[in-house]
Amino acid sequence: MKLSIVMPALNEAAHIAAALEAPAPLRRRGAEVIVVDGGSRDGTAALAAPLADRVLAAPRGRAAQMNVGAAAARGDVLLFLHADTRLPDNADILIRDALARSPRVWGRFDVRFAGNALPLVAAAMNLRSRATGIATGDQAMFVTREAFARAGGFPDIALMEDVALSARLKRLSRPLCLAARVTASPRRWQAHGIVRTVLLMWRLRLAFFLGADPQRLARAYGHAAD
Repeated sequence: MKLSIVMPALNEAAHIAAALEAPAPLRRRGAEVIVVDGGSRDGTAALAAPLADRVLAAPRGRAAQMNVGAAAARGDVLLFLHADTRLPDNADILIRDALARSPRVWGRFDVRFAGNALPLVAAAMNLRSRATGIATGDQAMFVTREAFARAGGFPDIALMEDVALSARLKRLSRPLCLAARVTASPRRWQAHGIVRTVLLMWRLRLAFFLGADPQRLARAYGHAAD
């Protein structure tokens, strides 16, 4: 099994080096790392170039960027990784073994926040994901190339692309929910308040499932971060 890690990035100059140094053990075992830049103005792409196998350009938007990366990937399994999320050092082995033991074709990791921040939020995210079969980008979704193609890739929407892809993939199989944890940044939660952020995400997710326009939801999400 060859693993391709696809990392969308936008103006991540302050963090991109650390983000790409983290999966070095996986690269040594044959994984490829593809960074897809969405038009950064801070030199992200140039900083990423010596630390990734390829750096590609795509229209701004995680869905579009990840689809471009997936199309260029050479791996049998695709893993979509946010620049502020860190994988376990043996993530490739865990994915390989889980897929080999199961007929399921996709999955995600449990999540925790850096510095052991927000443990209740992380626990709630993991429990919700196990109950619903829906994964989010913070959980480092992975999927076989064949299943990703059958699902049609990420829908070209401005927000909730991970939730929408999860719903498509659930038609093929339930997800593998790996108990090993990725480490995500708590910076958004801490900057804007835990309760406020939880309520915002619940409201946006409910609105999405009720058919709200993802572009409008993205504006609401962006305005809440201001």
